Amino acid sequence: MRIPLLYNLRNLTVRKTTSAMTVVGIALTVAILIADFALVSGLRRVFESTANPAHILVLRKGASAEVSSSLPRAAYEDLKFTRGITKTQTGDPLASLEIVTIINLPSIDSPDGMNVTLRGLGPVGIEMRKVVIGEGRWFRSGQREVVVGTSIASRYPAARIGRTLSFGRGEWVVVGVMDAARSAADSEIWGELGQIGSDFNRQDTLSSVLLRAESAETVPALINTLNDDRRLGVNAISERTYYENQTVAGAPLQYLGLLVSIIMGIGSSFAAMNTMFTAVSKRTREIATLRALGFSRGSVLVSFLMESVILSAIAGVFGCLIALPLNNFQTGIGNLITFSEIAFEFHVTPAAMLGGIAFAIFLGAIGGLFPARAASRLQITSALKEV
Repeated sequence: MRIPLLYNLRNLTVRKTTSAMTVVGIALTVAILIADFALVSGLRRVFESTANPAHILVLRKGASAEVSSSLPRAAYEDLKFTRGITKTQTGDPLASLEIVTIINLPSIDSPDGMNVTLRGLGPVGIEMRKVVIGEGRWFRSGQREVVVGTSIASRYPAARIGRTLSFGRGEWVVVGVMDAARSAADSEIWGELGQIGSDFNRQDTLSSVLLRAESAETVPALINTLNDDRRLGVNAISERTYYENQTVAGAPLQYLGLLVSIIMGIGSSFAAMNTMFTAVSKRTREIATLRALGFSRGSVLVSFLMESVILSAIAGVFGCLIALPLNNFQTGIGNLITFSEIAFEFHVTPAAMLGGIAFAIFLGAIGGLFPARAASRLQITSALKEV
């Protein structure tokens, strides 16, 4: 015979203070865990929206990032004849020659400045990406003009339309703000390849070449062809893999968040355990009465365990509500691969919330198991004598 669920709900409302404290402790733990998931999910969404499955990024052999790559321009003259690269209407390979470097800009959050990615490219590079001008216009060839991503424009006051930025050999005018659909380009500044190459003394070297394969299915074969050609001396990698590797930027915060959640989870589990042990000590006669009415030890154990689980499930839902306002909250994080800041939005997913609630229920089950076991083992005669 099972003890009715209403009995458990009534007991939770009777112990309002201890129940509320337990709920708050577990809810905060769940909120931190969900925020941790939302951070990584937000970064992953930025990089996934950046990558094209048919794109290949060609770097200098041994280089793992564009900013640390120095590829001779002559290498492009050799690799452009490789079979499998999409051709333009004029018969030229669909490839973007690019220079990537880092400049320092003061931001709203960091007046002393943050590293920002500066990319030099041509019209082909713009055409190959999902980028449109939201305000202003594109930069003109041969001019010290730049276009900034939406995240740069919102986070860096000096990088707004009409403002002037100082880097390289002179000053550059911001003439446009590009909308890159929340991809990594929103955290970059773009200028004309030749002018940026001249200002940074890189007329003969590139950072990378972005190629488009004939199809996503031919990407692995084309990558192998480029990497196996010793004459080229390049490291070719799919654009998707390149950006997937950059999710490591959030790894330190992810591990820190998980560590904090585990520590708080242990504390919350002890809090739930304390709450339930208190309930057992104050309800010994009540438990004995249930046993005398015919409820088995198993029913008592399940009933008290259910109280702890219900309390924790409520806390889990409350933790989701605490974390939910983080959804779409924009911030920035230092990228350990590009050495620059990448802007992203926290992305609270249904899976993260369900995971948080499951974590809360797990804490409640662990915290309620021993008190429930103690309740089920109370002796009827001795318990009925207690006042």
